[in-house]
Amino acid sequence: MSTPHNEGKKGDIAKIVLMPGDPLRAKLIAETYLEDVHCYNTVRNMLGYTGTYKNKQISVQSSGMGIPSMAIYSWELYKDYDVDTIIRVGSAGAISDSLSMGDVAAGMGLCTDSAFVSQYNLPGTFVPCADFGLLKQAEEILESREIPHKIGTILSSDLFYTDEKDAVAKWKKMNVLCVEMESLSLYCNAVRLGKKALTLLTISDLPLKGEAMPADERRTGFTVMLEAALQLAVEADA
Repeated sequence: MSTPHNEGKKGDIAKIVLMPGDPLRAKLIAETYLEDVHCYNTVRNMLGYTGTYKNKQISVQSSGMGIPSMAIYSWELYKDYDVDTIIRVGSAGAISDSLSMGDVAAGMGLCTDSAFVSQYNLPGTFVPCADFGLLKQAEEILESREIPHKIGTILSSDLFYTDEKDAVAKWKKMNVLCVEMESLSLYCNAVRLGKKALTLLTISDLPLKGEAMPADERRTGFTVMLEAALQLAVEADA
């Protein structure tokens, strides 16, 4: 079967998926790291690939930008393609002074300015968290590889451009690590469907300082985190 957004058939997609936002990054990951790789999706150019890495079947599916796009693709992967685990691999802007350019942030829990959670009609505020087993394994891998990292709360935002210049800075007093734009719907979908999710992010910008990682350094910095994520995918239960 296929969906309106994914032409893959049942069995085309592995039980564990790495999810970058950028389709071209998905293509690069698949062609660089996976063996016996094939492309299962080209709909809307949201490229998806399956192959093997160290003898384990792994898929790489782009999510696009923003919480709504991630919501669609991750829901279909979990619900329609029986995916068990999704690891988001992306970039973020640091909020905490504890993070430097190129460091890795792992999302233990999320805060947000999005209304996505309101769909559940809960009598309170729901705070989505990562799968603890995945998070624990990720921490062990990051430490064994001596990758500078922090684990904590991440801001998953609907807004890239905003009228309020200090909107991101206000989260600093709550010790929020960094800001990105996709993880909320991923974590919510995982919890809602009884699946697993984790976000690993490379710090590519320091927005409160007006600094950004040069283009040539972004790929190198991303590679460090990505290879840790690939090891996690191999060692994870899915």
